[in-house]
Amino acid sequence: MARFLVTGAAGFIGRSIAAALLQRGERVRGVDNFLTGRRENLIGLEAMEFLEGDLIDPEICQRACAGVEIIFHEAGLASVPRSISDPVTIHRNCADITFCLLVAARSAGVRRVIYAGSSSVYGNAAAVPLHEDMEPNPISPYAAAKLAGEHYMRAFHRIYGLESVVLRYFNVFGPYQNPASQHSGVLAVFSRKMLAGEQPTIYDDGEQSRDFTYIDNVVDANLLAAAAPAARVAGRVVNIGAGRRITLNDAFYILRRLTGYRGEPAYAPPRAGDIRDSQADIGRSGELFSYAPRVDFEEGLRRTVAWRRIDQIREGQMAENSTRLAIAV
Repeated sequence: MARFLVTGAAGFIGRSIAAALLQRGERVRGVDNFLTGRRENLIGLEAMEFLEGDLIDPEICQRACAGVEIIFHEAGLASVPRSISDPVTIHRNCADITFCLLVAARSAGVRRVIYAGSSSVYGNAAAVPLHEDMEPNPISPYAAAKLAGEHYMRAFHRIYGLESVVLRYFNVFGPYQNPASQHSGVLAVFSRKMLAGEQPTIYDDGEQSRDFTYIDNVVDANLLAAAAPAARVAGRVVNIGAGRRITLNDAFYILRRLTGYRGEPAYAPPRAGDIRDSQADIGRSGELFSYAPRVDFEEGLRRTVAWRRIDQIREGQMAENSTRLAIAV
């Protein structure tokens, strides 16, 4: 019987959490519907019990939660632009599945649920760094849907005693993030394009800033939140970031040096729903469960580019094998 459930286990963050749990010998169950998760991300996670299905289905939720003590809820559809063009799909895959999961978790006697929140709920705050006591001000349907999930988490804690912990992530990046999707994180897209010699696009003037947070820091935060005493974390909202701002222009030029790309970025008009500046106040996470980012931005980019080079070779080999098979047929 699995002790931990990871939703979105074939996705970027879910896969990384599942791998860390397996590495320390835990019993893990994963669930994914492959809307954005990738089957190849499950390579190396063969020790994980895996369930393919959509969490909007109550039967899938019940099967996923059965016998589980702690849930890392990473499933969702993270895309501000898509939320503007298709808010229904975003709401379904963020707010609705969170509600369905919580209902099943309560029924199954799950002790704790750790929720992948989003810094997007702060919107365009008047000042940074952003702290958890600021009033949320979502400016996109995606941010609103993630905030709805937070409210359900806290309600289930207050009414039913479920130990809910909301971790508001700030611009997570690193290996296993899909660089091919139009909804991918900016650093994943930039890395792929620049290694391929293609020009990346920066929306707005590039002086907007983000608190880019390397994936290992986020995994650390989740494991710490899972182990923390309930009296300290249950019902709480906690920022998880690096505590530092980087402009998109600065990120581009660091990536240019790491990838060997020789061109300049293209600039395009700003996109609706994008915030201007973001930086986490991470004091609360340090106080509650001793979180401290151990991989800085440039080292994280270096590791990401190194992984992406290997991934490109793998993709090339897969394409070559497919071509050979097609010719043979």
